[in-house]
Amino acid sequence: MVSPGRIGIGVGDNLKIGRVRGTALAAALGVVAVLGIQGVASGTGGSDGDEVSPYSARAREKGPVAGELHKLALKPKGRGEAVLSQQDTEPFGLLGVSWADPEAEVKGKIEARTRDADSGKWSKWVVLEQAESGLDGKRPGLRGATEPVWVGPSDGAEVRVTGGGTLPAGMELNLVDPGAGAAKAKKKSDLGLAPAAFALPAVDPAPSTPGPESTAPRPDVVSRVQWGADESLNNEGPVYLPGGKIKAVFVHHTAATTPYECSESAAIVRSLHVYHVKGNGWRDLGYNFLVDKCGTVFEGRQGGVDQPVQGAHTYGWNAESTSVSVLGDYTSAGASAAALDGISKVTAYKLGQYDGDMNGTATLTAGATQTNFSGKSFTAGQQYEFKSLSGHRDGFNTQCPGNSLYPQLEALRQTGPAAQLKVASVNGATATPGATLPSGAALTVDWTTSTATGRLAKFELLVDGEATAVTDGAARKATAVVTDGKHEVRVRATAANGKVSTSLPVTVEAEVKGAEFVPLSPKRLMDTREGLGVRRGPVGSGEVVTLPVAAATGGTPTAVVLNVTATNPTQPSFVSVYPSGTTRSSASNLNFTATGDGATQTNFGPKRLMDTRNGTGVPAAPVGSGGVVTLPVAGVDGIPAVGVKAVVLNVTATNPTQPSFVSVYPSGTTRSSASNLNFTFGPKRLMDTRTGTGVRQGPVTGGGVVTLPVAGVGGVPATGIKAVVLNVTATNPTESSFVSVFPSGTTRTSASNLNFTRGLTIPNLVVVPVVDGKVSFYNNSGSVDLIADITGYFN
Repeated sequence: MVSPGRIGIGVGDNLKIGRVRGTALAAALGVVAVLGIQGVASGTGGSDGDEVSPYSARAREKGPVAGELHKLALKPKGRGEAVLSQQDTEPFGLLGVSWADPEAEVKGKIEARTRDADSGKWSKWVVLEQAESGLDGKRPGLRGATEPVWVGPSDGAEVRVTGGGTLPAGMELNLVDPGAGAAKAKKKSDLGLAPAAFALPAVDPAPSTPGPESTAPRPDVVSRVQWGADESLNNEGPVYLPGGKIKAVFVHHTAATTPYECSESAAIVRSLHVYHVKGNGWRDLGYNFLVDKCGTVFEGRQGGVDQPVQGAHTYGWNAESTSVSVLGDYTSAGASAAALDGISKVTAYKLGQYDGDMNGTATLTAGATQTNFSGKSFTAGQQYEFKSLSGHRDGFNTQCPGNSLYPQLEALRQTGPAAQLKVASVNGATATPGATLPSGAALTVDWTTSTATGRLAKFELLVDGEATAVTDGAARKATAVVTDGKHEVRVRATAANGKVSTSLPVTVEAEVKGAEFVPLSPKRLMDTREGLGVRRGPVGSGEVVTLPVAAATGGTPTAVVLNVTATNPTQPSFVSVYPSGTTRSSASNLNFTATGDGATQTNFGPKRLMDTRNGTGVPAAPVGSGGVVTLPVAGVDGIPAVGVKAVVLNVTATNPTQPSFVSVYPSGTTRSSASNLNFTFGPKRLMDTRTGTGVRQGPVTGGGVVTLPVAGVGGVPATGIKAVVLNVTATNPTESSFVSVFPSGTTRTSASNLNFTRGLTIPNLVVVPVVDGKVSFYNNSGSVDLIADITGYFN
């Protein structure tokens, strides 16, 4: 049975290969009938009702695919001319012209055109650029060749060589049929392929030892197994850079490529592989990585994505670089945003393995004497400076990567994450990746990066993988507290474009044994109003006062717990408390507001304007990490719609999943690094005088005291407790006053823990010693309701 379609039967020298859909059988009297089977250009191979493959070579739905290379000899015409007459061919998708002598040069123009396998129309003539034969070194079987050109599913070809003087012997047209394999895949996730019936490895051939860790994330890469590489072509094994270090990345394009669908990308990569090995005589595919217009990254030359594999891509510079080739011709139009992002990810990852910067420079040693596209001369053995991300034309006399893609590289160099990010010192001691340094409980880490501050959003200090401190993009130092033992320390940077990089690790070995919390009765150490402990007078903007504390403790403390109060502020600001002799970080310990000149404070309420638990004021949902909710306040619940300069809010964080902080700032402005509310995971309420929780129900009157049992309550052990950490809130005060929290069974001092004014709700964190298992709360005047949540304890 013959399925519908066209069948060409060739006799003698006039071989015809027609196009059919389905399968076909035919015979001719006294001659051999040769039949070509060709499907629709947009389909893929299959006999189960799916579309028919546009490529015939061992078409498979799964598994590596053995492509085929067909050779057609060019006919010399003399006077430096040669032709391949217009003719039917075996099905193919990529072509190029090669010749026997790799050192020979074709002086004239080599052009080809092809017939579309589906429409039957002939293409325009395409100029084939001569490739540099020495890209993969001197090898047996090496041939001279043009650069390959992807033309899509085709079944006819014609070639002409003109004006070339003496032509090299053995000129032939090489046609590559990539096979069907993964041609049907529509997206990256569809490209996973199972092993097939070839003598091929089940996994990608790569060294068992991982390559160096990169500061940038490893991008998703379609492996050679996934795109269907025929590893039977690669029997020599990979070659690695002599110095083992990638210093630069060269960008290429595949040039003169016919417009393609991303579903064809794997077939294009397979075609390049077959052409480079069978046509050029190279050991493998020349490029290290390839990127299609949809941003999909393909593994190129064999040897491992994380390894310094030596490719065959940029003549004279292969020994110290790697390459990314973009599928397509970018002479007249630039690469897509997705393709550029693919280049960026690969470049950042590969340079990040070797402390490189894609926006920096690299010094390379020339492997050949030559000139580049702009006329710059290079002498073999001499060193030259390149951009770390360069175009092919920067090192060789070619238009590659195209007149439109090449200018895009300048902006592309600034699209990576923070580069050359490294821990510079730990507690003042110089650090190098992998080093182990001593530390106490207090840990101060400095870092460096070559990326400009203006391109950075934030840094995070990571201890054992967890963020322990967050700074803005201008900071280069942070502090943390560690426990006894070894800890891995890194710094993670987030660029303004959202891309993330992470430094290589440094190990700290902390010795903190013997440290203990020693509770003391509250005692005032400093009051700038009276000159107690420091000079008398307010602390001005940007000023610092230094308070001696060791003598007050009766020993040599490693840290002290202080209740710090700001009073009489002239404008909103914050206070940072930090160890004398160290650099202040951008973190704040105390945030406060002021009415300001000409502004009048109006007290009313308190009234609840927002509750994320039930959707009051904002959507009903927890605020996630890095999340922002915006609350309307003007014209809401008695607040005037106009003329409001500021609002006084009591902000409460509840049900947290981990320790964090909240920043409250004016909508329409940029958030600073200051925090307004710091909280820990899972506080429990021990006392609420409004409901009678923990103590009698009712406000605490002026001069009154309530005593709260804490030992054995709310998860606190019944014995062995030296102090508790409480978040104490004063609400519904009838007049300005203060609250002192002190150990039950001791005499209260004059120090205050919480200062508040009439009509406002004010919280504060208090650390109070425990003597008899209870703590007491004193209100100075008026009446006020008190709330206490426990967040921790010392034992």
